[in-house]
Amino acid sequence: MKHFLDLSLIPKSDLHHILSEAKRRKAKQSKEGKVVVSEPSNGKYKLLLMVFEKPSTRTRLSFDLAMRQLGGETIVMNANDMHLGKGEESVQDTAKVISGFSDIVMFRTFEHQTLIDLSKLLTVPLINGLTNSSHPCQLLSDVMTFEEQKGSIKGAKVAWVGDGNNVTNSAIEAAVQFDFELNICVPKNYLPSKKVLDWAEKQGGKINLFHDAKKGVAEADCIMSDKWVSMGDQVDIKKKKSDLKHFQVNDELMSLAKPDSIYLHVLPAAREEEVTSSVIDGKQSLVWQQAENRLHGQKAIIDWCLSD
Repeated sequence: MKHFLDLSLIPKSDLHHILSEAKRRKAKQSKEGKVVVSEPSNGKYKLLLMVFEKPSTRTRLSFDLAMRQLGGETIVMNANDMHLGKGEESVQDTAKVISGFSDIVMFRTFEHQTLIDLSKLLTVPLINGLTNSSHPCQLLSDVMTFEEQKGSIKGAKVAWVGDGNNVTNSAIEAAVQFDFELNICVPKNYLPSKKVLDWAEKQGGKINLFHDAKKGVAEADCIMSDKWVSMGDQVDIKKKKSDLKHFQVNDELMSLAKPDSIYLHVLPAAREEEVTSSVIDGKQSLVWQQAENRLHGQKAIIDWCLSD
């Protein structure tokens, strides 16, 4: 049984296979309609249960449509639909029920430990749709988008600008697994996970920390960012935005990267905060292609999880 929990837990060869499969499936997708099943897959006749403790637009749309295009079906449950986490039913009992009713599960939650606990109890594959600690599906889409535009990401220089958050943690893991250099440009009090940084160092990853965004993006092939304040953040929002004001991706910052650099954003975006409209709507922005690629990445992930 294969879980897709974090990029650091999956062999490099498997990640490259998943990425290649995402590209192949995108190239072969039907032009007749969004729910046409164009070829056989491991997802045919299977049921994907999507559990959302934390809402989403792209994650829900991409996983739902991905399973339909693979020939399967989906059921969506929100936090209010379940007894889990309310003291009404144990994780063990919930896992048994979920395993009995589904072939594969996508879980989008707050606490990473909840995901880990569930993965140990389920008898079907589990996919990390996002936690407060990581967002591996997003990074697969990001790498795919980069390679569609600029070729292999191996040896490239990518700059992350803004808050050191869950997506940054997955970007660090992606840098190691796909062999690119990552410059993390964040204020001193907004560093990503020390545990993930330590893991990357042990793996020989090329991870560099900058507290000056202008220095960190110099000659970068790609600049990435995310919202400064995510859903459910228990922070002083006014202070956080003030602390990050010098880490906005704007035309001036983009001009310091390579002339053919690209801009990626996790979405949703808070325009004129972490990124200006001139950048996100500009010629170097691939954020909409990046969002669409979540669909193809999800198809490849599901297919891999259900393979023998």
